[in-house]
Amino acid sequence: MIDAARIALPTHVDVAIIGGGTAGCSAALHLAQAGQRVVLFEQRLCGGGASGQNYGGVRQQGRCPEELPLSFRAREMWDRLPEIVGHDCGFRASGHIKLARTEAEFASLEDWRKMAASHGLEVSLITANALRDQHPYLGTEVKGGSFCASDGHANPRLVGPLFARAAERAGADLREHCPVAKLEREGAAFRISLADGRAVVADAVLNTAGAWGATIAAQIGETYEERVMSPNMVVTEPLAPMLTANFGVCGGDIYFRQTPRGNVVFGGGRGMADRDRNLCRPLGPVTAGAAAKMLALVPGLENASVIRSWSGIEGAMPDDRPVFGPSPTVPGLIHAFGFSGHGFQLGPAAGAVLSELVLTGRTETDIGGLSPTRFVPPVQSNDKRTG
Repeated sequence: MIDAARIALPTHVDVAIIGGGTAGCSAALHLAQAGQRVVLFEQRLCGGGASGQNYGGVRQQGRCPEELPLSFRAREMWDRLPEIVGHDCGFRASGHIKLARTEAEFASLEDWRKMAASHGLEVSLITANALRDQHPYLGTEVKGGSFCASDGHANPRLVGPLFARAAERAGADLREHCPVAKLEREGAAFRISLADGRAVVADAVLNTAGAWGATIAAQIGETYEERVMSPNMVVTEPLAPMLTANFGVCGGDIYFRQTPRGNVVFGGGRGMADRDRNLCRPLGPVTAGAAAKMLALVPGLENASVIRSWSGIEGAMPDDRPVFGPSPTVPGLIHAFGFSGHGFQLGPAAGAVLSELVLTGRTETDIGGLSPTRFVPPVQSNDKRTG
């Protein structure tokens, strides 16, 4: 990346992006490919925040209806990552199985399957006996599940940085270790002031600042109740191949998969996060609780050694859906934050949609249910003209 302290900032750009997660870096890539002058500011390292410190699930299953159009578009892009960024990022379409531990949960899977089918997503239900026939390592707590064959998992440590490198190759100006101190209007444009005193003017701004998205929005006069969350995750030593799919459960309190190298990655519960200091860490009791739930589902892991645990800082919204779309009050500002712990799969498509909104003011991907207007009403125009 560019040595931000030594290379002068441009004075004026077409688009400034605040936040270097996958969504921001994907937007930078698509905008640069379209010939836009783009600068991206990341307070630490691109792909080093929630985009790179997550579980790595690539799933459509289990999403709310409002997220499905963006998720569908993202899933198509995951197949094309070698073409888009030059690497597959460890993506494997292993399928995703959502497990039910009660009969009521199994019934809820059928309800979700019907909803997904109405959107064109094929998901099949699996009874407890059939599930254990196919996956004999599962314990007796499992009462059934649902299977989405097109879902899978990837390596989160690769995705954001590879989108960042691809964006740079396309001509985007990516600035790491460049926290933004202030965002304000300057005429019809925006002035982005950095913590080191430098500033740049941009015609449009993308707010992809993750857990700090509401902070950036507040500087321009919009209030969002974005809480901080820190998923607690664990990885074991490499083990013989066993888990053939990416697994989750109803309720979302445990999820697990096995990497091609053999490590079992699982998560559950919340670690500690300090948004003000940008610090987070896993918690021992939470890790132990997740391990107990893991063993109830896969008893054969009882002798596996844990080699690392970690957490990340993510922003979450009251309804657990991202704030995604044009600002209701400030023309030229577009938000994409508060992905509530399930933005990893969406990231590539989020950037593509953001670029379309900048370039044309519209997108064919239905993001209406994610609009910021559900929290901040649009400014009412005094213009009485009808066209």
